Amino acid sequence: MKFLGKLAVAGFVVFAMLQLVRPNIPAKLASAEVQAPPEIRHILEKDCYSCHSDQRRLSWFDRVVPAYWLVRHDVLTAREHLNFSTLGAKPIAAQRSALFEAVNMIQLGAMPLPAFTKLHPEAKVTPQELSTLKAYLAPWANVPSQPTGFVSTATETPVPVSLAMVRPEFNGLPFDPNFESWKLISTTDRGDNNTFRVILGNDIAIRAAQSGNISPWPDGTRFAKIAWQQELGPDGLVHLGQFVQVELMVKDAERYRRTEGWGWGRWRGLDLKPYGRDEAFVNECTGCHQPVRGDDYVYTLPMTRAVLERPELVNNRAAAMPPTLPYQPLGWSVITMYVDRKAHTTGVLFGNEAAVGPAQINGAAQATAPTRAYPAGAVLALVTWAQRDDPHWFGGRIPDVPQSAEFLQFPAAGQAPGYKSFKGSGFVEHHVSAGAAAIRSSFLLDLTPARLP
Repeated sequence: MKFLGKLAVAGFVVFAMLQLVRPNIPAKLASAEVQAPPEIRHILEKDCYSCHSDQRRLSWFDRVVPAYWLVRHDVLTAREHLNFSTLGAKPIAAQRSALFEAVNMIQLGAMPLPAFTKLHPEAKVTPQELSTLKAYLAPWANVPSQPTGFVSTATETPVPVSLAMVRPEFNGLPFDPNFESWKLISTTDRGDNNTFRVILGNDIAIRAAQSGNISPWPDGTRFAKIAWQQELGPDGLVHLGQFVQVELMVKDAERYRRTEGWGWGRWRGLDLKPYGRDEAFVNECTGCHQPVRGDDYVYTLPMTRAVLERPELVNNRAAAMPPTLPYQPLGWSVITMYVDRKAHTTGVLFGNEAAVGPAQINGAAQATAPTRAYPAGAVLALVTWAQRDDPHWFGGRIPDVPQSAEFLQFPAAGQAPGYKSFKGSGFVEHHVSAGAAAIRSSFLLDLTPARLP
């Protein structure tokens, strides 16, 4: 008993001495608080400010070492990623982008941290509060006319560079100049920042998606997520505008084990400048993708017929195109895409191998390119899907059920291309008049190919 008593006293002394090892958690007045209406600020202050502000809000049990050490680490890490006390110094577009990311973290259950809300139940975001945040952000309230999500700091127009000469990212990930030849995984219409995203995958990624082998994705998988600003055309459709960036994800579970099994990279502008100031940029990538760690850190739902038990892991509906079609364009290369805001549809123009060469015009050469002439055997395919909200990203829309497939086949030189249309249940061929076929043929031919570096 005496030994146990001495042990208890020693333990108490050690515990008391540990309380003196208390590194500071800096606290100061907000220098540039996020700009938002009072009702939005109230939600943020209640649910987010404990960690994501320069205020120091600690419950009595947060002050007890060793719990204090964990709390301090979480607070400093949270401030580094997002600080509402200084966010107001950034452009409005950047503030909205941060709020969109916060809402997505909340709706996916990643924020506030579940461990935090167990001890601080008052910080839980209620469904009504989440609805209020979404209504305030209103990603689809306006048709894009000017880009709102990306702020350029360039003072002069960047000069396109040779893809083989692009510098590696700061973390050492090399740029992959072959990304333009990869095939479609999915597309995203981003109303939160008025951009379009086309997500491409290399052969390993495409085979994995087709077989459903994506939990986890196999080593060697490569994704390219290409972003363009949205541009409202005179036809009332929203088309691809200025090229913004290309992001790469490269799977190698062993080599990249410190960054969730993936190599991450982002190159901005036509000059493909590596993103960030140093290799710490990768923390933005891994932090943003934490909510989908159960999906191997991949936000995109690949369009595939593979049936998986887990819901919202793949997009089966978007891949439901019958084998009776004369061609299967989902395996072809993407030429461009657009969205019809009124009809809530998205269209992707594909080209077979013979069509891709004349269609792909890179960089500044596109503005002065002559009229495209397609060789015999070239086929263009325009697939139109209904849209639905992206379950992984508030403010995004992805393809849903395909509505039609139109084909334009080029015979021998000097002959008019042949037009065919398939739509409706079962994609039955839709016979149209010669005049209507000519109008739709011109529409397909007039779609400007996506501008790439």
